[in-house]
Amino acid sequence: MALTTEPVEQSDLGRSRPGEEAGDTRGDGDAVAAHRESPETPHERVNRRWNEIMQETRVAQTGVQILFGFLLSVAFTNHFRSLGTFAHVVYVITVVLGASATASLIAPVSLHRFLSGQRMKDEMVEVAHRLMMCGMVLMALTIGCTLLLILHVVVPGLLSELLTGAVMLWFVLSWYALPLWLRRRAARRLEGEDDA
Repeated sequence: MALTTEPVEQSDLGRSRPGEEAGDTRGDGDAVAAHRESPETPHERVNRRWNEIMQETRVAQTGVQILFGFLLSVAFTNHFRSLGTFAHVVYVITVVLGASATASLIAPVSLHRFLSGQRMKDEMVEVAHRLMMCGMVLMALTIGCTLLLILHVVVPGLLSELLTGAVMLWFVLSWYALPLWLRRRAARRLEGEDDA
């Protein structure tokens, strides 16, 4: 599925701003520092943020669509019918989570199609950001439930739940705790620069 931005808007990706060396990769967390070195206009900033969301959406959509396709095929296997009630309940929850994740991660495309040209890009960026965050949580839960379903068949007993819990803890640490920690560290560093 191809995602596009309006033709009149150009991506800041791969293009250096004045005062910024080519190849310098800054995330949105460094937006304040980048703003001090070379101010972005509000129009440039919203376009950059929208293009970043579209790039992130491409990555997330691919993953969730492959996972969801796999989940849909599981119910039609002969082995699935022989599984117990627990596996069937986990499967139903997983499919619902996968469908919800797919909807959240594809929603920015629909937003763009319906609102393109309406001069609502600020609102689109904010809503798309929230949908992406929701979609990422749903995708992590889908992956966790899929892992639980598979491990329950392969490694029966408490070990499947423990392994799934360990993997989900890693998701929480790498997807959420680490970015928040880095964001706070950058904010403290900027406060220190302001005080100096």
